[in-house]
Amino acid sequence: MGLGHNIWAYAYLRVLYNRNPDVYYATLLAEPNLLLPVAYTPTVGEACQKFGQMPLYPRGCYVSITNRGNIKAVLEEYAKAMLKPKQGGGYECDCIVFSDGGRILGLGDLGTGGMGIPLGKLDLYTACGGFNPNRTIPVILDAGIGDASHNTAHLPIRSYDLYTGLKIDRVKQMSTAGTEVNSAYYGSDSFVSEFMSAARDLFGKGCLLQFEDFNTNDAFPLLAEYRNKFLCYNDDIQGTASIAVGAILGGIKVQNPNADVLEEIKGMRVLFHGSGSANLGAASLLVNEAGVPAQNVMCTNSKGLIWRSADGSEGTFRNDEQKAVAMIGKPSLDNHKDLVEMINMYKPDAIIGAVGRDPGCFNQAVVEAMVNVAEAKGRRPIIFALSNPKTQAEITAHDCYKWSKGKALFGSGTRFDNELVGNQTRKPGQVNNFFIFPGTSFGSMLCEAEHIPDKFFMVAAEAVANSLDATDIAAESVVPNEARIRDVSLNVATAIVMEAQKQGIAGKPLGDDAATVKATIKSKMWSPTASA
Repeated sequence: MGLGHNIWAYAYLRVLYNRNPDVYYATLLAEPNLLLPVAYTPTVGEACQKFGQMPLYPRGCYVSITNRGNIKAVLEEYAKAMLKPKQGGGYECDCIVFSDGGRILGLGDLGTGGMGIPLGKLDLYTACGGFNPNRTIPVILDAGIGDASHNTAHLPIRSYDLYTGLKIDRVKQMSTAGTEVNSAYYGSDSFVSEFMSAARDLFGKGCLLQFEDFNTNDAFPLLAEYRNKFLCYNDDIQGTASIAVGAILGGIKVQNPNADVLEEIKGMRVLFHGSGSANLGAASLLVNEAGVPAQNVMCTNSKGLIWRSADGSEGTFRNDEQKAVAMIGKPSLDNHKDLVEMINMYKPDAIIGAVGRDPGCFNQAVVEAMVNVAEAKGRRPIIFALSNPKTQAEITAHDCYKWSKGKALFGSGTRFDNELVGNQTRKPGQVNNFFIFPGTSFGSMLCEAEHIPDKFFMVAAEAVANSLDATDIAAESVVPNEARIRDVSLNVATAIVMEAQKQGIAGKPLGDDAATVKATIKSKMWSPTASA
């Protein structure tokens, strides 16, 4: 890490995992603040870009569209080599994280190089959430890869000698919603359907299946298709949405530690700049689960503020997901793309940036407009720059604190260093979904939930906000310190199980009260010393 970048540290950790998983996870748990950004974001983005130039790792199952009709055998071959047999037949597998590499972070189509994401995700499932690493599988669904023009760094990824996937273009088609999607993922004999059915047949309906880093155009319809048929969810839509909402709740708690955060947020106005899966998911969660009035939630796309007519026949939405969060009626703005004009007209309490391709768009005028709006309401502005990597952030922590004169509550997708504001050390909160998905997944798996409803992500967001301690609040961090990640994940898992039992969808109740459920979950969390 002293070389000034972390790619070699990443490679070191991957080799350490191969040599001794117990030592690897003990190391992550000993220094989570230092090492989680190496094992996962932001370093994993560079690792995925260079996956075809690095030593190959034995962990990870590649399922190709050329395997269609035979996917169950492919998974079984991997399970035989990498998992433990189950008494009575079959193999022990609690969770599969799978991606097609189509939209890795903000880096574009990296194809099978995206294997670094399921690998890293499952490392966090274990380190943060307590999953037994010997009972998980990282999977890449290989449907091809675009050429260099399809990734942001214009890398010739499929030309690398060690590229592990099919060196062919993805086959695309136009969906009924007018968006470009992967043809192989749809229809009665779809690639995704065969994979998910094969996983359930092999490992049981309690094996959690998590979608990861699919293109937005595929992510939403695939989630809609399978969310009630399998124990599954999409972390980019639901997990990232949940932590964005959790951090907004954290911003409320920083301002008033005794506040009822769920009640307070109902009176807030939020502007989401960017209409990717994370922002759209967060907007939907606020309206549908938190009870925020729809007119108080606004989103933008490349055309500016998203709106639609009352009958939905016209507007600036590009797909059904944008249409669902569009404001009713055409805005009376002179410039529909001017953020300052939007802020002055709609007076948001929070602005959430997740554009991915417009670094620095939260300029001084935007910050000062947010401060003016907040002060008029007796509040402080909440400003999040969630785009990854750091070079794509809508604003830096330094500029946000400087231009707001220390009044803004700041959060970011990639971690920024602490800043001295006056005589106070501020810790910019890393609004990362590793606060959400390990606990949500572990709780759902342990209680054998029938499915994963959106309400789970709302109670997870509340659990994260309520995990802030006095030190976090003093540092004005909108999320808890990463060093307490296991405790946060335990709180999230407990909230998930309690909600599942409340809804009557827990196949295996874990206790009659939160204290009992929490103790049961804690006893089930894997640790390196408990490794078989």
